[in-house]
This record gives sequence, structure tokens and C-alpha cells, in this order.
Amino acid sequence: MRTMRRLTPLWMAMALSAGCATEPLPLDEARMPGLPELSAAVDEVRLRNTVEEVVAAHRSDTPLDCTRLGIPDATEDNPFCHHTREKAREYMHRELQELGYTVNDQVSRDGELDVANVVAEKRGTRFPDEVVLVGAHYDAFYAGADDNSTGVAAVLELARVLSAHSFERTVRFVGFDLEEFGLVGSTRYVNEQVKGEKVVVALILDSIGYRDTTPGSQQSVPPLSFPSAADFILATTNADSSQQADELWALNQRLGLTRVMTLGAPGNGNGPATGDLMRSDHAPFWLAGKPAIFLGDTADLRSPHYHQPTDTPDTVDFEFVAEVVRLSAVSLAYWAGGVQ
Repeated sequence: MRTMRRLTPLWMAMALSAGCATEPLPLDEARMPGLPELSAAVDEVRLRNTVEEVVAAHRSDTPLDCTRLGIPDATEDNPFCHHTREKAREYMHRELQELGYTVNDQVSRDGELDVANVVAEKRGTRFPDEVVLVGAHYDAFYAGADDNSTGVAAVLELARVLSAHSFERTVRFVGFDLEEFGLVGSTRYVNEQVKGEKVVVALILDSIGYRDTTPGSQQSVPPLSFPSAADFILATTNADSSQQADELWALNQRLGLTRVMTLGAPGNGNGPATGDLMRSDHAPFWLAGKPAIFLGDTADLRSPHYHQPTDTPDTVDFEFVAEVVRLSAVSLAYWAGGVQ
């Protein structure tokens, strides 16, 4: 029997795997060869090193002038006065180039700020106009280890692992700018590039590194009821991406990669009771009618370091990050038509 497939008035039902006895969706067996090997290629040590390097980039950067930007209460305690992005963007751009990708920054103007999304892709061999996208925002408050150096490291590791293979569909890697200022980069990206494209699915990674197995470490927001321990990754989806959520769930069940909870909103997710499900760069995709799944560790519902100076690499569970990246790798490859 399949779970998370019936809409309640406000929410889709929630489901938790792995270790769950529910029957997963049947997968396309033609796309399965090579996925375990792809998962095994994800390198936890590289992920740790990349997170530390992105954090170093943030720490050495000059924060935005929050007074000039008109931020209310522009005091030393305001996270917006500790927001950095430029050196993290440069790092992401450089790393993608060193992996052999052609990188095209999507630059536009937003008030006094230049908005720069970092974009690279691996063209599909059979359906190059069909896009499977993975993205993460690179701007951060303070050191930004979990939020969102883990997401940046994940995108770069996925770019490395997938670079050794070919896929029927195009796989695109994106670093989004100014997520913390209200999804500015991803909104600009969707409005300027995505609306006319065939987006098979966008996988958004934001804060994927905080895990706590202690009972009571996970909070919930009514009417949600999460497990007591903060030991799962949350896959947030809506009606347009329910099939891809089914497939991600089934892949995780088949390969036993991590504990993942799936949660979805009805329609495009833009309802009065679903605002908490629109808090990252998947939201502009949903509003444009494009399938998107958001993988995150629930941020302030579990981590005491959310948007704090203590969001540092020593608080990140890198084994957990690697598990999430392995799930992302096999899901992206499956959606792109399988490993060739």
C-alpha cells in the first residue's frame, strides 16, 4: 500500500522511510543499473572539506552594509548585518569550472544589488531540452555551515560525481543568490529562464547537515507531527512534484540510504496554511507550475544554530550530509533517464 498519496484538507499525509514497512512505488528497472555505484562515489571527506572551505569564504568576506540597504534594527545582533555571498559565489563558480563545466552566471539588478546565480549543466544525450535541476543558495548569515554551506557542498559533489557519466536529459547545477533576502535569486532565475523550459524536476538542497538522535530534539508546527528525534531529512513536495516524491521515496527504500520523511502541500503549495512549506528556493518553481522537491533538515525546528554565529562546521553531521547527497545523486540520475 502506498503512503503520502492522499490529500487531507490542508496537507498530504506524511511518511517516513527507511526501515518502514510500507510498499514503495514500482521503479523503472531500466534506470536502476549503476545507481548503487553512483551512490558509493559520493565522498564524505570531500563534502567536509568543501563545507569548511565555503565557511572560510564567508568568514573572510565583507558583509553587506545593512544600514545602506535599509534593514530595520541594523545592530550588531541582527543577522542581516552578518550576511555574506560574494566569496562563496566565486568559490562555487571556480569549483564548477575546475570540474570541467562551462559556467554562465545569470546576473541582473535588484535595487542597489547585483543578483548573480551560478549556472552550469551537463547536456542530455537524447532529450537535451528536458532539464533535471539541482540547486542551493550560497548566501549565508555568519559562517553559514549548515545554512547553506552544506547545500553548496552537495551541489558541487553532485556535479563531480555526475560528471563521469552521461544522461538522456540535461542535468543543471545552480547556486542561487540572496535566498536569505526573500528568494531573490531563485525568483529571478525562474522568471527569466525556467518558465519556457521543460523542467522534469528541481531538487533544492538547503540546510542538510544537522542531525540529533536524542528523543525530543525535533519540534513540530501544528498540524504537523514529526518524529521525536531529529534524525531524518525532510522531503517537501506539492501536487506537481508528487510523482518525483514517490520515486525518491522508492529509491531510498530500495537502496537504504537514509531516513527520509516526505511531506507535501496540495496544489502549488501557496495556501494560507502552508507558508512554512515555502521557505526556500523551491517556492518560485512551485508558483510557476514546475515540479520541485525541497530537501532540508527542518532548520529552526531542530537546530539551535539556525542563523546564529554558532552555525559552524563542528555542529554539522557529515555522515548525514553524505547520506542526503547519495539519495540526491541516485534520484537525479534516475530522473535524468538513468546512468549511461
